[in-house]
Amino acid sequence: MTFEHKSVLLTETVDGLNVRTGGVYVDGTLGGGGHASLVCERLGEGGRLIGIDQDEDAVKAASVRLEKYKDKVTIVKDNYRNIESVLHELNIPAVDGICLDLGVSSYQLDTPDRGFTYRDEDAPLDMRMDRQGPVTAADIVNDYGETELYRIIRDYGEEKFAKHIARHIVRERQRGPVTTTGQLTNIIRAAIPARARAGGGHPSKRTFQALRIEVNRELEVLEESIDTMIGLLKPGGRLCVITFHSLEDRIVKNRFKTNENPCTCPPDFPVCVCGKKSRGRVVTRKPIVPDTKEVEENKRSKSSKLRVFERGEE
Repeated sequence: MTFEHKSVLLTETVDGLNVRTGGVYVDGTLGGGGHASLVCERLGEGGRLIGIDQDEDAVKAASVRLEKYKDKVTIVKDNYRNIESVLHELNIPAVDGICLDLGVSSYQLDTPDRGFTYRDEDAPLDMRMDRQGPVTAADIVNDYGETELYRIIRDYGEEKFAKHIARHIVRERQRGPVTTTGQLTNIIRAAIPARARAGGGHPSKRTFQALRIEVNRELEVLEESIDTMIGLLKPGGRLCVITFHSLEDRIVKNRFKTNENPCTCPPDFPVCVCGKKSRGRVVTRKPIVPDTKEVEENKRSKSSKLRVFERGEE
């Protein structure tokens, strides 16, 4: 299958980067190269783009798409959590902008053997962004205890029937391992009351999201990386992050807020004594969301939100 993915909030994100023609930019979730391609269009002589993605299929697809910009593009197969070491290897101490698109690509969702979708009954339970990763969704479903499964489905899927689903998974796997998306979907369907299944979308959506987050450590990676990325920005440089659910957005919002105002002094103190200084400003007081036209053309953009942070002067 051809790697296809329609970039969400494309113009808004690249506008948010405020691209300088001779600047250095990082796309930390390169995907099919949509955002990177538009950045490259706006770069002039001396400009450079570093593309990072842990998905080998994405790296191959982006390499083809960005071929015409090869003189200014470097693509690295890695996780954006390692952005500091990636830039160090390239002798780049600081950059003018970084963008992240945290969504699952259309290619990943539509390729059955990747195991991200609950609509293909014979797909293996995989869900790894990096197919060389050590843990699959099947490992979690079959090896985690009931309490841990409950926690993951509740916290990462925000699923109100998490306890029922975890109990059903543990019971069903005693009859034999759960190895396909179809098996898991049937278990989830049986665990959720019929009245609840009648509305609110596919019953497996939240559980699959939870497993994907756990497999790829998505929230942990995001939480650990934002401060590092802000630290890698030059003065005036910007970090743009697109999220697709409230868990991601909450992390981005809170980390941006803390970097803008890190002071931990009690509010009644007349002056700051903690010594923590602001690292910049939040550009987007409210997140940027797709307009009606984009949602109509790409339904997967509906839940997306873009937030932007600008590094301050030293």
